[in-house]
Amino acid sequence: MKEFTAHLEKLAELLLDLLCENLGLEKGYLKKAFYGSQGPSFGTKVSNYPPCPQPELIKGLRAHTDAGGIILLFQDDKVSGLQLLKDGQWIDVPPMRHSIVINLGDQLEVITNGKYKSVMHRVIAQTDGNRMSLASFYNPGSDAVIYPAPALVEKEKEKSEVYPKFVFEDYMKLYAGLKFQAKEPRFEAMKAMEPTVNLGPIATV
Repeated sequence: MKEFTAHLEKLAELLLDLLCENLGLEKGYLKKAFYGSQGPSFGTKVSNYPPCPQPELIKGLRAHTDAGGIILLFQDDKVSGLQLLKDGQWIDVPPMRHSIVINLGDQLEVITNGKYKSVMHRVIAQTDGNRMSLASFYNPGSDAVIYPAPALVEKEKEKSEVYPKFVFEDYMKLYAGLKFQAKEPRFEAMKAMEPTVNLGPIATV
């Protein structure tokens, strides 16, 4: 597991650099934006979803967006259940052997000024078979100050910042109570806290 997660962390950083390239940002910008005083955080969660004889009576893992940065999901290769919301419709993410599903969280939506969106997703209960998943989260450091990349804001015609500036730890405190609600009110709540945020330069690593 330790070796597996070490490779996943490297993959997450590679993917972040590919996002930088696509957005026209300098290589390493997103990692630096995540850095804070002690570097990005990385952790893996193992989940087990047992079979449910009456799945219509429960919600499973309710719909939500992830709070953090980039998520790498090694999901069950036999039992389905993961769905994502696209154009108002829930779409199944089928089991895929030897594959990793990439999901983007709220922090990347903010930093990319909405060029990339965090994905609403859920897990529905199944009648047969245990579903196992390993989700690895590459997130900002707790004291990282998150805000839209200036280069992406400048490209907008109106040059208006729709997204707030905030300390990642503050966002997580808010998220803890509002995880299963829409992300937009969370962003608005963080805007109200902006005067208290000390906006320093992005770390050099």
